[in-house]
Amino acid sequence: MSAVLKPVADLRPMVEADLAAVIAIENAIYAFPWTPGNFRDSLAAGYGCWKYERDGELIGYAVMMRALDEAHLLNLSIVARAQRRGYGSLLLQQLCEIARGQGAKLFFLEVRPSNAAALGLYERHGFQHIGLRRDYYPAPAGREDALILGLSL
Repeated sequence: MSAVLKPVADLRPMVEADLAAVIAIENAIYAFPWTPGNFRDSLAAGYGCWKYERDGELIGYAVMMRALDEAHLLNLSIVARAQRRGYGSLLLQQLCEIARGQGAKLFFLEVRPSNAAALGLYERHGFQHIGLRRDYYPAPAGREDALILGLSL
């Protein structure tokens, strides 16, 4: 019998001192990254801003907004060298648990149709297509639509 090892990482609240490392990852993995102001504004607004660490090293982060009985995932990112190892899935599971624990009944997000890896992740977790935002994201050739996905918690 063989054991399947699951990835382990710690989820902790993000603080201003974490932003340089978060922004470095954001800039490395996205052609159109969030700006430092996007992260600072999220912290200042009191959104759920989380850092994901393994052995003391930042491997990912997430930003989630809550309002009434809804949660909205604004950003979920895993550093390139840790992608496709289960960390995104575990982070998403933890965010769903946090949102549910805070009274959210619905969880929403937007994703680029061209981001097959993220789309697959969300679909594996039960997110359903519920809408479309035309020309939502910047793209190399103008703008790209966003798929709106939702999950009943």
